[in-house]
Formats: sequence, C-alpha cells, structure tokens
Amino acid sequence: MGELFERDGVVGDLHRPAGEPIGSMVLTHGAGGNRDAAILRRAAAEFAAAGVLVLRYDLPFRQRRPKGPPSPSTAGQDRDGIAAAAAAVRELSAAPLLLAGHSYGGRQSSMLAAERPEMCDGLVLFSYPLHPPGKPDRARTEHLPALRCPCVFVHGTRDPFGSPDEMRAATDLITAPHTLLLVEGKGHDLAPDKSDAVPSAVAAVTSAFGWVR
Repeated sequence: MGELFERDGVVGDLHRPAGEPIGSMVLTHGAGGNRDAAILRRAAAEFAAAGVLVLRYDLPFRQRRPKGPPSPSTAGQDRDGIAAAAAAVRELSAAPLLLAGHSYGGRQSSMLAAERPEMCDGLVLFSYPLHPPGKPDRARTEHLPALRCPCVFVHGTRDPFGSPDEMRAATDLITAPHTLLLVEGKGHDLAPDKSDAVPSAVAAVTSAFGWVR
C-alpha cells in the first residue's frame, strides 16, 4: 500500500524496498486520474519489490480539486510539483532517480526532463499521449529531441493517443538511449492487471540501468 508522504506541498504514498534502494522513482498520474490509478499502484508495488524506492504522488492540479482535467495554463505548476517530488525523494536516497508517469503525468515529466536535464537520471513513460485521439497532426514531440537521459516508453498497440508506428517515429527523435515496449491489444489504461505492461517495464528499466538486486 505504501506509507502516506506529505512534505513541502508534495502528497503521495511512499513504497520502500527491502534493504538499500538500487534506484528511486517519482510516479504520477494522468489527466483524469490520481495517484490511486491501477497502473500506478501496480507499478509502485513491482518496482519496490525490485529494489526501487517509489513515491506515488498527486500532481498539483489534482491536489487542488478531486476531479476534472488539468488546465493548460497551469501545466507549469504541475511541472513544479514534479520537481518538488523529485527533490523530496533525493533527500531520502542518493540512488539514481527516475521521473515516471502515466499519460499527462508522463508528458509533463518528460517536458521537465527536457527543460532541466539535471532533474533526473531517466524517464519511464506509460501511455505517452503523443496526440489527442483522432488528431495525429497535433503531435506533442517538440521537446523530445532535447531529452538527454535514458527513456522507457510503455504503450498499448490500441492506444488512440498514438499508434505503434507513430510512437516509433516519435521516439526516433530522441538521441539518448530509449526503449519502446508495445503491449499487444491494450489501450490507454494498459489494463495493468491483465497485461505484462508493468513487469516488462521493470525488466526494461533494470536492464537499461544495470540495476542488480
């Protein structure tokens, strides 16, 4: 379940591994969810079991109101919230830090990593929202070439926010090491209890960073 964590405006659940962490992660949600989303719960549990210290947290827009999507005008505040969560976890562990998130949370995490490369050592992006459904001409790729850290993308083959071919083309814009894991037959939520999305992500991340428990 994790233990409640509240510090300097950061609110979440902290999942501690057994023993010294081999890595750390701040993990957040999409535009319609919160830190209790199924994909986040399973990811936090399995990464912690693999030896990673995980903070599963709510973005500032969700702290302000329990329902409803974020406003584009406050996206910068959400990135500030990601930075605050990262700083809080760095105080707990000197292990390499990953910014991670589902959909909107992953996109904002990647934008922060592009703006401030020193903020993290890697990215884990579940269901990156490459474009609004049905609007492939509005691809959200401007910042991808600026990424300098290893990136792991986990994406369903039936995700309306980006087809496998669109995701391949987008991730090819990244010059840093990157991995695209395609989850066959799954949509934007990745059906975490009915797919190998999370175990595959754990394996890819531990391999990319050479983390051995």
